[in-house]
Amino acid sequence: MNRKILIGDIHGCVRTFLELLRRLDLELSDQLILLGDYVDRGLYSKEVLDEVMALQNAPYEVIALRGNHEQMLISNYFAEKQRGWFTMADPELLESFQIKDLKSIDDHYIDWCCSLPFYYQSEDLIAVHAGLSFRHENPLADDHDLMWIRDWYHTINKDWLAGRSIVHGHTPRTKSEIATQFQSFDQLQVMNIDSGAFLSAQKEHGLGYLCAFDFTNRELIYQENIELDNQY
Repeated sequence: MNRKILIGDIHGCVRTFLELLRRLDLELSDQLILLGDYVDRGLYSKEVLDEVMALQNAPYEVIALRGNHEQMLISNYFAEKQRGWFTMADPELLESFQIKDLKSIDDHYIDWCCSLPFYYQSEDLIAVHAGLSFRHENPLADDHDLMWIRDWYHTINKDWLAGRSIVHGHTPRTKSEIATQFQSFDQLQVMNIDSGAFLSAQKEHGLGYLCAFDFTNRELIYQENIELDNQY
């Protein structure tokens, strides 16, 4: 069976990401959906972007969505380059690219981030970084909320969803919290799979894991943070 697999916020944790990919053992018939926030916090933002781009250039179907951290990278880059602002970039990101300011970053990374869609939808799924604002007639029309919204479950309009489910990241949740939500996924029609991958010091509290959700087979796959020099 062709699998539809979603992966939550990676945040510069390239070793953890690669190990999770190894365990998933992707086939060419699979569809991989990445929910954004590839950069910042972990020490390997550049390496994560390179790996995601390589996956897209391979014969796999890879959909990479835009997270708020990619949007901040874009905004801060243009603020520096066009307006002369001082750099506001994540220090770990700068170190990863071995640059002192964002205006020195290779343009193709910015171009790639600018090309990222804000959501993915199919007949049974809506994938997005943060969530949907049902204050709008079309919740998919507000790009800002798609990347930034929190605490929106109470507004979900199931009539508008028309049987579709929402899978998102953005707000870290413990493995226990994700498991509880997963048990009611078919009823709730929403799932948060951000398990705080970069928070390696909080594994005893259920964070510090990169979570994949096999939407087709209804299975959660966790990879603990295995970065050698993570500071969080």
